[in-house]
Amino acid sequence: MPRTPAENDRIRHEMTERILSTSLSLFCEKGYYATSIEDIAKQAQISKGLLYHYFKSKAEVLAALVDRRIEDVLVVMNAAKRKPTPVAQIRHIVEGALADVQRQPEVFRFYLNLFSQPKFDPIVAKYSQKLMDEQARQFEVQTQMFEKLGVENPTERSLYFSSTLQGIMLMYSTYSKTFPLNAVKAQVFSEFCDEMNR
Repeated sequence: MPRTPAENDRIRHEMTERILSTSLSLFCEKGYYATSIEDIAKQAQISKGLLYHYFKSKAEVLAALVDRRIEDVLVVMNAAKRKPTPVAQIRHIVEGALADVQRQPEVFRFYLNLFSQPKFDPIVAKYSQKLMDEQARQFEVQTQMFEKLGVENPTERSLYFSSTLQGIMLMYSTYSKTFPLNAVKAQVFSEFCDEMNR
């Protein structure tokens, strides 16, 4: 009996997820350049032909992963914007960012590495730029939250906040077994979420 359109959609979704999760795992483990299409197909237990049915190239896989990363950032930032006060908004950004790195520290390291790839590589540079452009847009949103708090130099304060958060995420992703994430998160809340009490 032929499959229904719903069944075809389910299979397509599951296969896309399998390819992307396998690719991300290999990119994190071996790096983008050292991972081949053959590696991805073998690890996903599918043929290269089937993989090419879903993605025309390794660069297309990377593009899909970058889009997914941007979606993850937007989920956190859009939820933060819906919070009733700027303190609650900033608190949500901290919670979302640190929960993400706690869940997948190796993924954070992969995207950080993507930012640092040589600019002369047109494929990787294109996607790192896309990530940076989205981060710049979200930085403006975040800066408006600090403006609403009434802090002096909200842009500088927002930049310091981002630098602090990124530093914590890098340290946790590198030393996830020993880094005292909850204690450090409490310090971030104390410093940045008590702005109104100063």
